[in-house]
Amino acid sequence: MMIDFALVAEREHGKTSTEAIFEACELRFRPILMTTMAALFGALPLAFGTGTGSELRRPLGITIAGGLIVSQMLTLYTTPVVYLFFDRLRLRFGSKQPVVLRHGVAEAT
Repeated sequence: MMIDFALVAEREHGKTSTEAIFEACELRFRPILMTTMAALFGALPLAFGTGTGSELRRPLGITIAGGLIVSQMLTLYTTPVVYLFFDRLRLRFGSKQPVVLRHGVAEAT
């Protein structure tokens, strides 16, 4: 979703890649965080549960919670970096102007 928002900001609002991905990160941070937190809170009973069979469910809960936290950090930090990296590759090796699709036809702006 961050990439989609950045592409729209870049193509339709004429922003630079850096401005576009920064705005996309600001707009999409809360929904991404809310989704991850909902899944994380759903896994907490597995991780901290007690009772019959909890020794079998606890590793699953810990794995889910740890995976969500790691993937959240990787997503929030690496997505903008990769976006800017590919944009710079496009500028270096590809066209100098972004391609805008209008009614299914590619146009150079």
